[in-house]
Amino acid sequence: MTSFTLSIFNPNTLLVHRAGIAGLALALEAIGSQQMPFKWQFTEEEVHLNWQGTDRDAFLSLLQHTYQIKDGYLNVPALKLDYQGKYTFTEGVVTTFLQHNQQRKQSKEAQLLSFAIDDAEITRSFRLLEDCYYTRDFKEAFNSKGAFKPQIPLKGHHIPGLIECFVHGAYQESPENFIALVFLPLACHYYQLSGFRSAVVIPEVKNLKQWVKQRKKSSGRTYQDFRSSSAGESGLRFLLQEKILEDNQRFRVNYCEVYQLGKQQWDGSQNYLKQAVFRVKVSNKVLDLYNSAFQFFKPQIRKNEKGETWLAISKVLPWLCDNLILGKPWYCGFYEFYKQNKLYERKGLVQMSQYLDPLEQTLFDAVQGAFSSYLREQIVQASKQGRSLDYPQVTNKIITRLQRPSTQQDFAKTTVDFLSRHRSKATRGVGAEIYQWLHKDNNWKKARDLALLAIASYTGKGKDGTPEVPEEVLDQSLTSDDSEEGFEAEI
Repeated sequence: MTSFTLSIFNPNTLLVHRAGIAGLALALEAIGSQQMPFKWQFTEEEVHLNWQGTDRDAFLSLLQHTYQIKDGYLNVPALKLDYQGKYTFTEGVVTTFLQHNQQRKQSKEAQLLSFAIDDAEITRSFRLLEDCYYTRDFKEAFNSKGAFKPQIPLKGHHIPGLIECFVHGAYQESPENFIALVFLPLACHYYQLSGFRSAVVIPEVKNLKQWVKQRKKSSGRTYQDFRSSSAGESGLRFLLQEKILEDNQRFRVNYCEVYQLGKQQWDGSQNYLKQAVFRVKVSNKVLDLYNSAFQFFKPQIRKNEKGETWLAISKVLPWLCDNLILGKPWYCGFYEFYKQNKLYERKGLVQMSQYLDPLEQTLFDAVQGAFSSYLREQIVQASKQGRSLDYPQVTNKIITRLQRPSTQQDFAKTTVDFLSRHRSKATRGVGAEIYQWLHKDNNWKKARDLALLAIASYTGKGKDGTPEVPEEVLDQSLTSDDSEEGFEAEI
């Protein structure tokens, strides 16, 4: 009799192996009491497998009940996926685990699929899946007698982005770890990023029975859930969904790794090589902040010149999420972000400004107060000249003034001069706090980010109660300049 014990607490396992063991447990749970050539059981920590016949016959029987090709999709009965879920799972696996043509075969002609989002309809092209690695015979894993080899070579269809070493050959694993990795796709979540990139989220599993129970709740995926602005956001979205589904802190998934896949400069022929790995573990406070940010910077339905609809993704959200997963203030790096992205989503920034702490709010209010005073002066001057105020021009003038200094001393001098020339109530009695922002080495760049954010998100009102910021400027979001660049796969 052959027996295997796969434990999530085995010191020789990595995060991918533990997630794969959880995927195996989910597959076995779905098989249930069916007549199979093997016996199994799993506890909170381990999965036990044993059989009488050859390793090949037992293992392939398990795979045939787990992975199937049905109607052009990779069908996994254990996940109980609906129409959209089958698409997102198949597309996600194809662009991560099965990214090479040798690992899967698809139809030559693409079909058009439609997904409803709010009141609009998104159309996507999809090449039906005809064959893939998970439905084949796994010749590389067995010897001539049908037994597992002591060391089994692995490639990217086991761990996304895995590259063979030209000196030592393919990465190799034991039969136990090999079995776990074959079921890894069941435990992962998949996201499509812009610019022909994808992300696969691998969760931390601490309790098999609780995880299987949890996974059954979160099987359904919509097309909108499938789209993400960045790999960092993918990790935050996954952890937020886990938090919503499981209130028990003890069993909740609190940590994950995100593999970002896309083109590399040294290999232009492959689209989904590993670009980066993000390790995401954040507090409930950060997840709540991300949840608010997602509401403020939601994807928007757009139409191109041909009348075709596509989903436009925020430019602000990926930058903001990268700050959150690194434990930085959400506005950190706004100076660099603004220089690279002249078009920003003002309404969302205005709403995010409510999440500043008291000390941050002090500087923020002081700069906005000075800018309000400066703006009123410009309005009066324009009125005397018989013209309306060019709001973008005067705003960019101040932003340029605050962007120009490159040292702490120069920035402190420029900021103090700006606050002194255009006095407001917000600067009274806060000199010590502002001095602390401007003259501490670790603070002045954060102060620059906050000052620029204060001006970019300004929405003050005049004496008559009318907004000082024109509505068309306030509504500025993703514009036609962003329409198809980076979203080629959306059309």
